[in-house]
Amino acid sequence: MVISGINGIRIAAMAAAVSNDWTPLTEVNPDENPAVIAKFTKKTGVKGRYNAGEKQTTSDFCYAAAKAVMEKKNVNPKEIGLLIFITQTADYGIPSTACVLQNRLGITTDCIAFDVNLGCSGFSYGINIVSSLLKASNATKALLLCGDTSAKEKNPDNRVKTSHSASMLFGDSGTATLLVKDESAEAINMISKTDGAGFDAIIAPYGMWRNPQPPEGKAKGTTMDDIAVFNFATSEVPDLLNQQMKLMGTTVDDYDCLVLHQANLFIIKQIAKKSGFPMDKTLVSLDKFGNTSSSSIPISLVNKYGESNEGRDIRALMCGFGVGLSWSTVDAVLNTDDILPLIHTDESYIDGYGFSCNIHN
Repeated sequence: MVISGINGIRIAAMAAAVSNDWTPLTEVNPDENPAVIAKFTKKTGVKGRYNAGEKQTTSDFCYAAAKAVMEKKNVNPKEIGLLIFITQTADYGIPSTACVLQNRLGITTDCIAFDVNLGCSGFSYGINIVSSLLKASNATKALLLCGDTSAKEKNPDNRVKTSHSASMLFGDSGTATLLVKDESAEAINMISKTDGAGFDAIIAPYGMWRNPQPPEGKAKGTTMDDIAVFNFATSEVPDLLNQQMKLMGTTVDDYDCLVLHQANLFIIKQIAKKSGFPMDKTLVSLDKFGNTSSSSIPISLVNKYGESNEGRDIRALMCGFGVGLSWSTVDAVLNTDDILPLIHTDESYIDGYGFSCNIHN
């Protein structure tokens, strides 16, 4: 495992954006037996999800969240020296969508901007990447943008998630987290792990360079080995959380909340139980948003604290886990006033290419 402790970096703001289209599962699959949907909801916790508009992409949500963060914190775009965009549903094959967002947000060219292809562990890995780069550079402020539009289907032949259950599990969203240099900030502590032996537990094997075309009878899109993912999540994740607390000399009582990737409710309950956290300290947001992949940790914090006026510091133990297989923890302090209310947007970006050429910015 890789242990990271970053001093002098603070999580200064956090925002999440979704569309205005919230759909209950009964409308996601209107032909499904209501008893099947009820059973699915009981197991996963998902009651509905926000859907990206036909012409919306992940970057549109992240853009809206980043704009809100910059306005709330009076951040001049010229102050942003790092912009990292983490997603599995980027706008293009090339270039990195981060480059488009750098220009779209009006950020100076004196900026590092790149994409990271990660899913459910994306936020926790991203905090490590961004805080490390910020600490090692002359940049003073950075944006971590995380999101996915896994529920989106541009046309019937382009299913992002192919299984029947997955069609109800995933939601669309984007988030923005502002990190700044602050010598008075408490350290951000992290542990990260990867197990590539499980690379095929969650995989979209066709359509890229290794396997450009699917064999007959197969389709492009993501497939998941549910049993392998469940076993991984409920064994490795609690172990890592317990290692983080042992490393820090902390107990459950030292944290205001446990914020897990919102895989499904059953997995969340198993992880919380094995790491000693009661459910009243464990944030759950997938009833409202579904599984939002790399967005799920920040969107859970927004769901819990975004409307809060308490203005108090909270200590959160966070853990993202999934595709790769990859998993990592983040132990950090945030102020509830720095967590913005949920943002709704139906806007999308004009890039001049066919599918998007009729839309407004």
